[in-house]
Amino acid sequence: MFTLLPPATRALILINVAVFLLQQLLQQPAPDLMVGLFALWPLGSPLFRPWQLISYAFLHGSLAHIFLNMFALFMFGRALESYWGARRFVSYFFVCVLSAAVVQLAVEAASGAQEPVLGASGGVFGVLLAFAWYFPRQRLFVIPIPVPIPAWLFVTIYAAIELFSGLARTQQGVAHFAHLGGMLGGALCILYWRARRRFSS
Repeated sequence: MFTLLPPATRALILINVAVFLLQQLLQQPAPDLMVGLFALWPLGSPLFRPWQLISYAFLHGSLAHIFLNMFALFMFGRALESYWGARRFVSYFFVCVLSAAVVQLAVEAASGAQEPVLGASGGVFGVLLAFAWYFPRQRLFVIPIPVPIPAWLFVTIYAAIELFSGLARTQQGVAHFAHLGGMLGGALCILYWRARRRFSS
């Protein structure tokens, strides 16, 4: 089944898995090397580097972390890539990754937080938003809800939970505003594409 994935979705998953395995290999000799160089550090930190605005999205903190992100990319990314094509899908994913980083940095600057951020969740949340945007009536089975719900409702509920969790500061160690930033960047990207197409017409 994995070989049937469209090329960009497959490449993103393979790169993330390869980087995660490299993290595990380096864990014993140099436990902080990958995080120190490639996680997203706050702007005020001496560890911050510009490339971290993208590189953080290819690091993950645990097996569960990468599994959930890659499973979501597997489930929703293939439909979007088939609809858009590989180039537009990859462009969109990285716009979401970048917007998630910018929003997270702004929130950290306002709160004075000094924790690094890592994971593809910002890009994945952007993919979720786009899936609900283009396939709003697609039914999804979500545990523990006993009946399938439309994609638009699933993503709306998920976004509301993330906003509440971020404002209430629940689930310490989870970058809720990065998730929301990915969705915001995705929405702005889609609106820009639509406006440009309308203007061109």
